[in-house]
Amino acid sequence: MAEVNAVTPGTFCWIELATSDRNGAKNFYTSVFGWDANENDMGGGMIYTIFRKSGRDVAGMYALMPEQQEQGVPPNWLSYVAATSVDDAVAKAQSLGATVHAPPFDVNDLGRMSVLQDPQRAVFAVWQAKAHLGVTVRDEVNTLCWNELATNDANASRDFYAQLFGWTMKVSPEYTEIHLDGKGIGGIRTINPGEQAPPNWMPYFLVDDVDATAEKVQSSGGRVYMPPTDMAGVGRFAVLADPQGAVFALYKSAH
Repeated sequence: MAEVNAVTPGTFCWIELATSDRNGAKNFYTSVFGWDANENDMGGGMIYTIFRKSGRDVAGMYALMPEQQEQGVPPNWLSYVAATSVDDAVAKAQSLGATVHAPPFDVNDLGRMSVLQDPQRAVFAVWQAKAHLGVTVRDEVNTLCWNELATNDANASRDFYAQLFGWTMKVSPEYTEIHLDGKGIGGIRTINPGEQAPPNWMPYFLVDDVDATAEKVQSSGGRVYMPPTDMAGVGRFAVLADPQGAVFALYKSAH
């Protein structure tokens, strides 16, 4: 089990689903990935669900607020990056051209966070851990293994995130691998012509069988955007959406 017991600044430390149907999404993800759902009353009628695998935290979920839905915010997965100081990270992001959607605020005694939009309009969050580290298991079956940015300007995105988080970039004509401390943690790709999605960060989940899991997604009411596809010498992946429309990917390594 790839347990996480400490947070390294610059790593993807948490993923969070905002959904239009909390119960429907809970049923979908517990069925597809075998997660347990631990529901927490945050007050004011808000329930925050923490998905767990074998007692370890893998993701969070909450229902979109009415005002968010009125503003047209779609169901989505939000990627969090760990920071030593959220306030310092936000100040630096702003100096690099980012927009602040939610200024730094404390989440009880769990941590401090902020939601930002990069200059190419992809939304992400930064997290300063206190009682809550974030994911406490990853890189094993049915957990987070990769985070990928789709952008209209890969060069600008590489520059922005390299300066903000100290990431190094392994650039090829088709794809950029994001590295931290010599380890690949995510990727950057250019949005294809005609692709409808706006710039965004998308989580990948490691699975035993991409094809079987994609079939389960479909039979559970989800949608397949990219069917299971091989990447030569790398692995097999698929891009899907849950029944409410939040997009995510599946991956199995070729090695």
